[in-house]
Amino acid sequence: MSRFFSGKYAHLEAYTPGEQPKDMQYTKLNTNESPFPPSDKAQSFAADASKRLQLYCDPECTALTAEFAALYGIAEDEVLFTNGSDDALNFCFMAFCDDEHPAAFADITYGFYPVFTQLNRVPYEEIPLSDDFTVNVDDYIGIGKTIFIANPNAPTGIALPLSDIERILRSNPDNIVIVDEAYVDFGAQSAVGLIHEYDNLVVTQTFSKSRSLAGGRLGMAMADRELIRDLNTLKYSTNPYNVSSMTQAAGIGVLKDEEYTRKNCAVIAENRAYLTQQLEKLGFEHTDSVSNFVFAKHPRFDGGELYIKLKERGVLIRHFTKERIKDYNRITVGTKEQLDILLDNIKDILSEAGV
Repeated sequence: MSRFFSGKYAHLEAYTPGEQPKDMQYTKLNTNESPFPPSDKAQSFAADASKRLQLYCDPECTALTAEFAALYGIAEDEVLFTNGSDDALNFCFMAFCDDEHPAAFADITYGFYPVFTQLNRVPYEEIPLSDDFTVNVDDYIGIGKTIFIANPNAPTGIALPLSDIERILRSNPDNIVIVDEAYVDFGAQSAVGLIHEYDNLVVTQTFSKSRSLAGGRLGMAMADRELIRDLNTLKYSTNPYNVSSMTQAAGIGVLKDEEYTRKNCAVIAENRAYLTQQLEKLGFEHTDSVSNFVFAKHPRFDGGELYIKLKERGVLIRHFTKERIKDYNRITVGTKEQLDILLDNIKDILSEAGV
């Protein structure tokens, strides 16, 4: 860093995004993107919006908000659209965390949470997952902190039932609970319906996974209108035009083609079952993922070595070096063809190693 870089960020450890390499063509199963392109309507709407890019985008996302609110059965002032769900999460750390309201989240979860705490200079607690990587709900009961729960969790893919989310909400009535539902569409229960019952709940979602708009950068927060007003204050104090015209238009196209999204989610669930079955045949162990990825390890083959050898063969998966999960790899559920390429290469690697 330069000598001009502010000392308040001297110890900031930036988030490491998944690889987007350009050196060769990969079978890319490392960043939980959808293997399916945006719907035809999304592409058409975005193309039409591109003709008016000389104008600023609508800072209120009026048409997109109306379409989304009608589909989800919430009021238009109960949702805020953002530049990806990371934008919404950062607003939550800014709005609802401080020295008197420290953050709390699992020790194994979305890697951006600790970055946001450092960026916003917020004290935080990492609460260990159980040995089987499940969330121990009792650890969050009445802790009096701003709680962030990825549900399903990442990178484990394990989800909590809504009854457990409600236990946490009821026991922390004076603190905000943020439920990060980036992967909810692949088999978990959404907490969006609870925002009318709990004024301390914020639910974030994204169009990046199930809705095939990772490159479009579109996310949202849903909550009591007073909380949305808080988040809007921060949005209009940083970047009012945070969702581009083309992205807003693409989002509307996605929402008008909900059947396409549901069909793709069903295929991903089928392919997830296929992948886990095939991995089990090869001796792998895995968590009970209800997401668009599988979190797996082989008891006789190093996870980091598997990642490297697959990359050398043109297949990308995600490896984490954190001690508790260094034996695991996170594998995005792609098309059946992509998964067969992955599995064939794994078979060759294990065979060459005599495993």
